[in-house]
Amino acid sequence: MAPIERITLFKIPNEADVQRLLNQYKVLASTATKDGKPYILSAAVGRSIDDPRNKGWNVSAKTTFASLDDMKYYDNECEAHKALKALAGSIKEDVMTTYYENVL
Repeated sequence: MAPIERITLFKIPNEADVQRLLNQYKVLASTATKDGKPYILSAAVGRSIDDPRNKGWNVSAKTTFASLDDMKYYDNECEAHKALKALAGSIKEDVMTTYYENVL
């Protein structure tokens, strides 16, 4: 089975809140565990580079999982992700997520 790549885009209107979200991703990257072990293969996040094609999406995040089951765990059970979602829910204007099985 190929890794699952997940892309999440955020529209965060307040600049101070952008930094709060970036900091929370750092916490997530260092604390997310499943069965007591890290399970996110890789995580990357940053401010989107200013470009008209962004259409207001100003934070981009990418996470890689070994399996769809791991990504579902992330969505539904991971305590570190729950904390990130709680913060994002209170500061976001909008969020969009897509994921795919990497064929490369």
